[in-house]
Amino acid sequence: MANSSEFNPELLLSHKYPQTTYTYTERDVVIYALGIGSCGGNAVDVNELKFVYHENGQQFVKVLPTFSALFTLKLMPTGALELPGLQYDPRLLLHGQHYIEIYKPLPSNASIRNETILAGLHDKGKAAIAEMETRSYEKESGELLCMNRMTAFLRGAGGFSKSSQPFSYSNYPANQVTAVKIPKTQPFAVLEDTTQPSQACNFDFSIAGIEIALLYRLSGDYNPLHSDPMVAKVAGTILDFVLFTVGIIMLPVLYVNTVSLHFTYQRFSRPILHGLCTLGFAVRAIIKCICRGDPDMVKNISGRFLLHVYPDETLITEMWLDGLRVIYQVKVRERNRTVLSGFVDLHRLASSL
Repeated sequence: MANSSEFNPELLLSHKYPQTTYTYTERDVVIYALGIGSCGGNAVDVNELKFVYHENGQQFVKVLPTFSALFTLKLMPTGALELPGLQYDPRLLLHGQHYIEIYKPLPSNASIRNETILAGLHDKGKAAIAEMETRSYEKESGELLCMNRMTAFLRGAGGFSKSSQPFSYSNYPANQVTAVKIPKTQPFAVLEDTTQPSQACNFDFSIAGIEIALLYRLSGDYNPLHSDPMVAKVAGTILDFVLFTVGIIMLPVLYVNTVSLHFTYQRFSRPILHGLCTLGFAVRAIIKCICRGDPDMVKNISGRFLLHVYPDETLITEMWLDGLRVIYQVKVRERNRTVLSGFVDLHRLASSL
């Protein structure tokens, strides 16, 4: 639990984060696209070749909108969020939700200037929620390209409220984090993807239509939870210990109720896939099936991480159209469990729908 006598949330909210820079090239864009499955089932996929190759003489490869999530990697250079005064164990941090707004199509190479603020802070008793918002500008032109908002659950960091009313602060519209209700009707579209073992933890070449399996972690997230079998197993052991010392079930990937913060225990048998990789798979499925391969149709992205994914599992993305909003959920076929849900707002619909 946080030391309520020492921590002042108002001081944390006034903390000024330094600007950071993220520079990338077209090679980074292509590696990312391959890491979330682009052209994985068909090396010349008409809807995805543009993300990895100069198709039809195009000057630059197209950039998938979820590539922008990489701009926030420097939020946790040591594996922990910088939250001055708030004591928490970085091993108990859960990336619970992610929200992205795209203001302009991302260039295929750029130097990005990031400005970060603490957009939300909430005391949930035995846990705290911190929401980090990063706005990313192209350094050369100064144009605002996108905004990322990461929601982190910090187990064991709550209890810092000074009054009987739990401390809660947000500086953004409530409709940006609306929990979606999955329709009971048949999905408008369904796409099935296989995550190959090499996408998370091994560099491997497999012949399947001259297919090359690349690591998602090459895009910059080198957390050993996604690559080292011993780290993955130890993570479960550490958090199992917290179950008895804190009195609440806490694990890095789980079913999360953001109101009651009830956590369902899950132990890792091996390294797990990055949550943002799973989000990339889902949004790529929507671009392929709903946007007919046009990433510039994507306006906003919201995802709530519900359960872990193991490399080599099959992801089934189910999509429903609600006006210009695509509601989606991602299931793992092998375990028949939902691992991700959310929505993607579009600027327009494809004329061929």
